[in-house]
Amino acid sequence: MRTIVELPEQQIEALKILSEREGLSRAELMRRAISVYLRTHLNKNDESAFGLWRQQNEKGLEYQQKLRKEWGE
Repeated sequence: MRTIVELPEQQIEALKILSEREGLSRAELMRRAISVYLRTHLNKNDESAFGLWRQQNEKGLEYQQKLRKEWGE
């Protein structure tokens, strides 16, 4: 898919320098940068929930029983 993106002149110049140094097109550099960005940001929410309960002093089952006890009151 072709996409048009407006970039500041500083970023265009930096891409040009990096492109020449790495022997890659600016388009390829942008594809790689976007891949890294998406990989790190799309998985952020998934990782933030992993091990969420580990900071709690209370065991999960005890907490569940405490909540259910309130239902009967």
